[in-house]
Amino acid sequence: MPINKNALIRYQVLDKCFSNFGRKYFREDLLEEVNKVLVELNGPDSGIKRTQFYKDLDFMKSEAGYGIELGDYKEGKRMYYRYTDPNFSIKKHLLSHTEQQTLKEAIRVLSQFQGLPQFEWLNELVPILSDKLAMNDTNRQAILFDSNVDYTGTQYIVPIFNAIHHQTVLGIKYQGFNDPHPYDLELHPYILKQYNNRWFVLGYNDFKNSHTWNLALDRILSIRDLPQKAYHSHNINWEDDYFYDIIGVTRIEDQEVTEVVLEFAASLIPYIRTKPIHPSQREVSVAKNGDTTLSIEVIPNYELERLLRSFGARVKIISPEWLKEKLIEELTASLKQYDEA
Repeated sequence: MPINKNALIRYQVLDKCFSNFGRKYFREDLLEEVNKVLVELNGPDSGIKRTQFYKDLDFMKSEAGYGIELGDYKEGKRMYYRYTDPNFSIKKHLLSHTEQQTLKEAIRVLSQFQGLPQFEWLNELVPILSDKLAMNDTNRQAILFDSNVDYTGTQYIVPIFNAIHHQTVLGIKYQGFNDPHPYDLELHPYILKQYNNRWFVLGYNDFKNSHTWNLALDRILSIRDLPQKAYHSHNINWEDDYFYDIIGVTRIEDQEVTEVVLEFAASLIPYIRTKPIHPSQREVSVAKNGDTTLSIEVIPNYELERLLRSFGARVKIISPEWLKEKLIEELTASLKQYDEA
């Protein structure tokens, strides 16, 4: 469990007292020192009692804490506390054992980005952190991400991220798959979005007067900062508003949310139930053979059509009719290609 701010303050005060071999700190003295600091920072009634004091000692001694070796020495009927090692201090062990383990796992995740363009800084940082935390190569890899190291847009992630963070307009040379020639545009970047192992940036295109202009990073040819340009800010709620009603990244303007009703084969239903195709997904009916009718409420787009095609014969579109007819036309054209062959 992460250490909260007040707990860390208490541990640091106790550490200072335990390290001071010029004075004997009895329990009452330690409580007074801790509470004096807490009251200064948080006001009256923020001090701790004996019960919390002993809990703090137990945590600091534990493996989950700092593993301190604390001596308790009797003087008359009272007992004072100090480290058994005069040179010890938790300042030399800033992270608890639990926090070290959490950081180690984070480093293992970060290490998977080593070697990717724009992540060269990890090549230096990961070994240093690994050495400081006494990590070694015997640790088995426990997590893998779905990634494509040959993806052509990765080198633009960091520059675009920085431009978003610093609110900098970008000059971009771009060529979409259907564009015969590259063209230049100015983009006020707002958000980076990953979908289906591809990266996209959405932002304001002043030439088109669109706040949600969508560019695929793998179609960007070059990028440069335009610091002299005034940045056009926004108040779009991307996660709960813009992206909620769609699958993927394409939101067609003036297109309304539509109820899409789908019938899935029984063999596919366990996968669809455990990984819904959209947050609005709900079951409408279940046939005796297990085939299940579901509905989702989305703005239809290319990504939805692509997803439905990927299910092949195990899905049937019930409504809307226009979407069903569109996919029938595409499937018919596809079958015709095989007939001609």
